[in-house]
Amino acid sequence: MSVGDEDEIVGETSAGLQVELFHPDTDREPGDTNVQVFGVDVHPRVFPLSCLVIVLFIAVTLIFRSQAAGTFSALQTGISAVAGWFYVLSVNVFIVVVLYFALGKYGSIRIGGVEADREFSDFSWVAMLFSAGMGIGLMFFSVAEPIFHFGSVPPFFAGVQSGSTTASGAAMATTFFHWGIHPWAIYALVGLGLAFFSFNRGLPLTFRSIFWPLLGERIYGWTGHTIDIVSVIATLFGLSTSLGIGVQQVNAGLTALSGQFLSTTIPQAVWIQVVLIGVITAIATLSVAAGLDGGVRRLSELNVYLMMILLGMMLAVGPTLYVLANFVTSLGTYIGVLPELAFWSQTGGGNTWQSGWTIFYWGWWISWSPFVGMFIARISKGRTVREFVLGVLLVPTLFSFLWMSTFGGSALFVELETDGSLVDAVNADVATAIYEMFSYFQLTIPLSVLAVVLVVTFFVTSSDSGSLVIDHLTSGGKYDVPAAQRIFWAVIEGVIAAVLLVGGGLGALQTAVITAGLPFTFVLLLMCYTVYVGLGNELRIMESAEFAEWMERLDRRESVVVEDDGIVVTDVDDGEPSAGDD
Repeated sequence: MSVGDEDEIVGETSAGLQVELFHPDTDREPGDTNVQVFGVDVHPRVFPLSCLVIVLFIAVTLIFRSQAAGTFSALQTGISAVAGWFYVLSVNVFIVVVLYFALGKYGSIRIGGVEADREFSDFSWVAMLFSAGMGIGLMFFSVAEPIFHFGSVPPFFAGVQSGSTTASGAAMATTFFHWGIHPWAIYALVGLGLAFFSFNRGLPLTFRSIFWPLLGERIYGWTGHTIDIVSVIATLFGLSTSLGIGVQQVNAGLTALSGQFLSTTIPQAVWIQVVLIGVITAIATLSVAAGLDGGVRRLSELNVYLMMILLGMMLAVGPTLYVLANFVTSLGTYIGVLPELAFWSQTGGGNTWQSGWTIFYWGWWISWSPFVGMFIARISKGRTVREFVLGVLLVPTLFSFLWMSTFGGSALFVELETDGSLVDAVNADVATAIYEMFSYFQLTIPLSVLAVVLVVTFFVTSSDSGSLVIDHLTSGGKYDVPAAQRIFWAVIEGVIAAVLLVGGGLGALQTAVITAGLPFTFVLLLMCYTVYVGLGNELRIMESAEFAEWMERLDRRESVVVEDDGIVVTDVDDGEPSAGDD
C-alpha cells in the first residue's frame, strides 16, 4: 500500500455507506441494455423513437411549409386559451415546493451523500449554470421586452398610460417577472430531482429515475422510456428556440455592422440565419468534442467574463445613475406586484398578450428545464439542498435583474430623457433592439461587436450543454459515451432551429416551446411528489441507528502511519495493527 492509498480507503468506506444504506435494491445499471454498434452507445428504445419523432416533425414542417406559419399561430392561441391558467398555477407550485425543500428540514441533505465533494468551484458552477440557463434570452430580450411593454402596457397594469414614467416601471416589473424567480424555480426543481436520484440513489441520470418512488423497477420499462422520450423532445424544442432566437440576433448585429464597414450590407433573411446556424453549429461541435471540463466549462467562464465586460461598458457609457435608480425602483415594484401578478391569468381580449409573453416564457422555461436541470444536476454534486436551491434561485435572478436594468433601463432613458425613440424599431424587429439602443451611446461599434460575439458564444455553450444532456437521456443515463453522439445531437439541434425559422420564424419558435412544454408540465408536477418522497426517505435513513453506526465508523476510520519499512494501518475499531508493504 502507498501513501496515496489512504484516500482510496476513505473513498471506498464512504461509497460503501451510500450503496449500503441509500441505493435501491436493484441489479440494473445505467445503459445496461444499450446497443453498441458502429461506434455508438445508445438506448435501444429512447434513441430511435426520439429520432423518429424529430424526422416526422422536420418532414411535415418542410412539406407543408406554406401552411406551417398559420398552423403554428392557431396552435399557440388555442393552447394558451385552454391551458394558460394551468401554466400559471403550475409554475407557482414549483416555487413553493423548492423553497419548502430548501428552507425546511431537507435543506441539510447533501447531493451525492454525506461525504460528497464538490466537483467545481463556486465561480465555475455559477458560470456554467448561468450560461446554460438563459444567456441568449437575456441578450435578445433585455432591450426589446422593456421597450415593448413601455409602448404597449401589459393588461395587468390597466389604467397606466403607455409611454409615461409609470409605464416604464410597469415595463421593468413585467420583465423582472418573466426573468426572475419563476424560471429559476423550474430549473431548481428539475436539477434537484435529477441530482438527488442520480447521485444519492445511484440511478441513471435520466428523467425516468425521478419516478423510482412511484414506479420502482418499472422505470426501466415502457413507462420510463416514454418519460425520457418526452424529455428529449421538450429539450430539443427548448434548445432550438433559444438557438433560433440567438441566430436572429447575430444576423441583426451583422447587418448593423456590415452597413457601416462593408460595401454590401448583409441582409436580415431566413437563408442568412440558416447559414449562420450551420457555421456556429460547426464551431460548437469542436467544443462538444472537448467534453464538459475542456469545452463547456471554459467557454462558460469566457461567457461570464464577456458579459461582465459588456455590462461594465454599458454602465460606463450609459446613464449610470438612472440605471442604478431604475434597478432599485423596478425591484421594489416587482416585489410589490409579484403576489398578484404571479397568479394573474388573462381572461378577456383574446388572451393575446399573455399568450405571446407569459405563457410563451413559462412554456419555454419548462421545455428548456430538462436541459438546464440535467446540466445543473451534472455539475452540482457535493452541495446541500439548501445551497443548491438558494444558489440557483438567487444568484442568477439578481444578476438578470441587474442586466435587464442596465440595458432595458438605458433604453427607457432614451425614450424618457432624450429625443430618441426605440418603440418603432422594436415593433418592427425585436432582434435589432439592442443594436438600435447602442446607437444612442458612445462606443457603439465595440458594444455591437461584443454583443454579437457574446451571442455566438452563448449559442455554442447552449449547443454543447444541450448535446451532453440529450446524450445522457438517449444513452440510458451513461456519463461517458462516444463524442460522435454528442456531435450528432448538436447538429440535430441546429437543424430543428433552422426548420422552425423556415416554417414560421419567431411565431413558430414560440409555438414549439408552448406545445412541447405542456405535457412536460405534468411530469414536473409529479416530480414534486417523488422528490418529496425521496428526500423524506433520505432524512429517515440519516436519522436511523444504522446510519449513526456508519458515521461513527467513518469518524473512526483507519489511520495510516508511515514507517521507514512500509505502512502500518491501525484499525481503531479493534486496535489491532496490520502491516503492509509499500
